[in-house]
Amino acid sequence: MKLTVYSAPWCGDCRIAKRWLAQHNIPYNEINIEEVPGAAEEVILRTGKRAIPQFVLNGEWIQPYVPGRGFKFKEMAELFEVE
Repeated sequence: MKLTVYSAPWCGDCRIAKRWLAQHNIPYNEINIEEVPGAAEEVILRTGKRAIPQFVLNGEWIQPYVPGRGFKFKEMAELFEVE
């Protein structure tokens, strides 16, 4: 499994997503859209919006939260096969 997380330090939803991944010992590579040139543009290109966090799991782009509602705990647990 290869997981990349697009995030930014100011993003509360990103902090929740990364905390959840850490709690479940799920390794990931983080791309900070504020520091990596072209990263924010890549998110827009792939998703059609500037929305973070974004997970890229084995090449598939996944938005792990619902804007205004928060992290998709149940859906992500099923996806990553954790409790």
